[in-house]
Amino acid sequence: MATITAGLIKELRDKTGAGMMDCKAALQENDGDIEASSDWLRTKGIAKADKKSSRIAAEGLVGVISDGNKAALVEVNSETDFVARNDDFQAMVRTVAKTANQVDGDFDNLSAANFEGSDQTVAEFIKEMVGTIGENMSLRRSGALSVEKGVVASYVHNAIADGLGKIGVLVALESDGDAGKLEAIGKQIAMHVAATSPLSLNKEELDADVVAKERAVLVEQAKESGKPDNIIEKMVDGRMHKFFQEVVLLSQSFVINPDLTIEKALKEAEDSVGAPIKLVAFERFALGEGIEKKEEDFAAEVAAAVGSN
Repeated sequence: MATITAGLIKELRDKTGAGMMDCKAALQENDGDIEASSDWLRTKGIAKADKKSSRIAAEGLVGVISDGNKAALVEVNSETDFVARNDDFQAMVRTVAKTANQVDGDFDNLSAANFEGSDQTVAEFIKEMVGTIGENMSLRRSGALSVEKGVVASYVHNAIADGLGKIGVLVALESDGDAGKLEAIGKQIAMHVAATSPLSLNKEELDADVVAKERAVLVEQAKESGKPDNIIEKMVDGRMHKFFQEVVLLSQSFVINPDLTIEKALKEAEDSVGAPIKLVAFERFALGEGIEKKEEDFAAEVAAAVGSN
């Protein structure tokens, strides 16, 4: 039986990121062999990940990376905000975002891509990190935008580190104009998108089901007025116009200058940029949106813990 020294434990811990006692146990199980112990820990980590995979992960980080005319964003979830402040978790999200930019934001290709500096895929690396950090984690979604001429501006709201935060936005602007000034107006619009969460870029791209549902609600409301059908139709048309102004990006009032719509603000910016500007697309990820979070009953949890002792 090999002697398990503090140096061996440290070497294995540095190699795997596992806890000290886990490293000691792995070395004891594998007669001090570093490689075999590393594989043993990896297997154990995957087993831990499988056990934790049913737990709700609605915290974490949105990661954004921008490279001039191309940018990507990802959402990687964890169970607690505490983990989002872990340096290893943050480094992992940055690497995942960088890889997303390389695969044009495609989720399946990102999951299967090689995790930089590792022999594992992105999906495998995240699963192993579950065992290392001790919380369920998941790559939830990814996206990317690019333009041939112009910029893809980005903005991270509630940032806790460079390119990492609670809300990430990308805005793609096509133009032959000054890149620096284009980037500036693009970031302002990205900040606007973070604040207003528009449903679509323009009226034509708005989900037809959303439009139909809104109109149906407005029709029922208008009928309560008791007015004739032709008046009701005009009332509904007016209210739908207001609805489009509220949810369509180009029609929204610019939060930085409410006297202008986004469309008009871009038109005015063309003078300083020195060329026409076309807003072609945007992406907005808000951490945990749409995830049903479990309501914790702390008193019941404590009672259960006491009862199990």
